[in-house]
Amino acid sequence: MPTVSIAFQTNKRAQAYIDLAKHVDQYAFDAVSVYCDAPYHTSYGPLLLMAPHITRARLGCAAISPARMAPIDIAADAALLADYAQAGTYVGIARGAWLDDYGISEPSKPIQAIRETIAIVRALWSGQPAGYAGQVYRLAAHVKADYPLPKQPIPIMIGSWGAKLCALAGEVADEVKVGGSANPDVVAHIRAHIAVGEQRAARAVGTVGIALGAVTVIDPDRARARQAAREAAVLYLPVVVPLDPSVSVEPELIARLRVCADRGDFRAGAALISDELLDRFAFAGDCNDLIAQCERLYAAGVDRIEFGTPHGLSDPAAGITLLGGTVLPALKQLGYLA
Repeated sequence: MPTVSIAFQTNKRAQAYIDLAKHVDQYAFDAVSVYCDAPYHTSYGPLLLMAPHITRARLGCAAISPARMAPIDIAADAALLADYAQAGTYVGIARGAWLDDYGISEPSKPIQAIRETIAIVRALWSGQPAGYAGQVYRLAAHVKADYPLPKQPIPIMIGSWGAKLCALAGEVADEVKVGGSANPDVVAHIRAHIAVGEQRAARAVGTVGIALGAVTVIDPDRARARQAAREAAVLYLPVVVPLDPSVSVEPELIARLRVCADRGDFRAGAALISDELLDRFAFAGDCNDLIAQCERLYAAGVDRIEFGTPHGLSDPAAGITLLGGTVLPALKQLGYLA
């Protein structure tokens, strides 16, 4: 059965995470995710602040780059969250974006680094000595997780648009998240990439779920909501649009958007984004707009939809209220949600 989750940027004061968690917990979201984008807080501080106040939804990071957090730290922090999260957790792992801007060096073999990260965190969670000799990471033979271990297996999500990393997810992960997309046309491409890995690992095709998540702005004033979503999407579109094989956009437009993003001129960047482009890379408009978008995505085979920040025009709580109080019940009534 498809699900819906909600995600937050990690750029807030401690009290804001707590307040948002209390508000979100009123509604039937399947999961609450936080990002791990530089230069903001890494995921686990915000998640641990939210955990006491989330009783209904899984908690997870979407997603951590091994270039920013070592595999042993991912394993340890995820185990700590699993000990505290009331409705379960998951771990999201991705190559990461904007790393060069912050002087973060990606491993020379990034796909292999993610394969080895997953192997290491699972080995540590087993509680057994986790000696590991990989191409990217190594652990001495005596190394083991000398801290409380997860009582249940923690699902692993890989964030990716690419064929190789999606295929790796087909081998070793539980889910692929396509970050920055609300485009039903990309789903078949992602499914085909995942299937390569599923077949390689002798897993049934369709074993690995697909999640799509993107900038979300919802408001009864749909024109204002769509303008706000355009401005919020300026930062992301130069990264994600070139990754979508189902979308053809002039390189000049991508370059102009990148200049606007680098300058922080989001209003000028928003003026470059057409309605069609916005609908492929954001959830934007009133409740009816978002319900219709979700229907198209579920029809295309998406397993989970994640509504990303900023949610509302000026107050995220107002957007969360519409998403949780109107959109989720409508999708349930239409038969998409349990």
